[in-house]
Amino acid sequence: METLVCTTPGHFAYQQAEKPELTPGHTLIKIKRIGICGTDLHAFEGTQPFFNYPRILGHELAGEIVALDDAPGFEVGEAVTFVPYFNCGKCVACRAGKPNCCTSIKVSGVHIDGGMAEYISVPSYSLVHGDGLSFDELALVEPLAIGAHGVRRAGVQPGDVVLVVGAGPIGLGTMEFARIAGATVIALDINDSRLAFCRDRIRVDHTINALTENVTERLSELTNGDMPTVVMDATGSLRAINAGFTYLAHGGRYVLIGLQKGEINFSHPEFHKREATLMSSRNATRQDFEHVISSMKNGLVEPTTYITHRVQFDEVMDQFESWLDPQNGVIKAMVAIN
Repeated sequence: METLVCTTPGHFAYQQAEKPELTPGHTLIKIKRIGICGTDLHAFEGTQPFFNYPRILGHELAGEIVALDDAPGFEVGEAVTFVPYFNCGKCVACRAGKPNCCTSIKVSGVHIDGGMAEYISVPSYSLVHGDGLSFDELALVEPLAIGAHGVRRAGVQPGDVVLVVGAGPIGLGTMEFARIAGATVIALDINDSRLAFCRDRIRVDHTINALTENVTERLSELTNGDMPTVVMDATGSLRAINAGFTYLAHGGRYVLIGLQKGEINFSHPEFHKREATLMSSRNATRQDFEHVISSMKNGLVEPTTYITHRVQFDEVMDQFESWLDPQNGVIKAMVAIN
């Protein structure tokens, strides 16, 4: 089978590999769609902190079951996605119902080879029913689940004012699920076209451009001086993360979905006097995947609006670097394999 390997930062190569064989407790999937996410882009740039090369990228995946073992309720030929964070089931996090932050987690396309290939073998416990969704929609469940998990971590509820920093795909999904939870949502970014997407396509209440507006003054204006009760970073930018501490309401919650390699710096007195809560949000759980699928089926989310670029698998190597350029207007690139 053909695979696409990120050999070193900035370089891809198509390589032939043996089609995986069915092994006990696993399911073999023929890949149909691959969504390109920030993790893939950062791996290509060499800025992803949990990464080794060479690696087959790809964890926003949809496909068709071709063989299976120990997968009750699933059938050959069924359209599926899967939870791509493979966990041990035994560590302190797994025992606490948090397999998304397992101490020995193996994320498809990050710690182990992913789905930029014609076939992939996954643990059968990770399978998620397609439930009538298209392959395009199924490939978008995982990135939307990241935002849904962050919103659940923050305990967002009606009456909250949620500031989401970063209007990339993960930030957009976070905004969607904060809106679904009943919050007033504010989007903060430096890209006018992405902010327009927030207003026009996903019904965000307010947008702020950090390059052209005074963020603190505008937030105070929009919240009658209270400031946002929840701030969620989806940038992975150290500068943006550090600035986010200053935007919090007293008693507020700050959730870091974005990831970067550096050290966070903030004023302890300012944080302390707010009795603020700081938390990270890593990956997602089956509960989040099911919430996303239900939201799609009930028309609360229109996932295919995210897809701005489409390519065939044999075009990825030539196109990939262009998706790093904000001028190209990429929200979500979707790869099809026949």
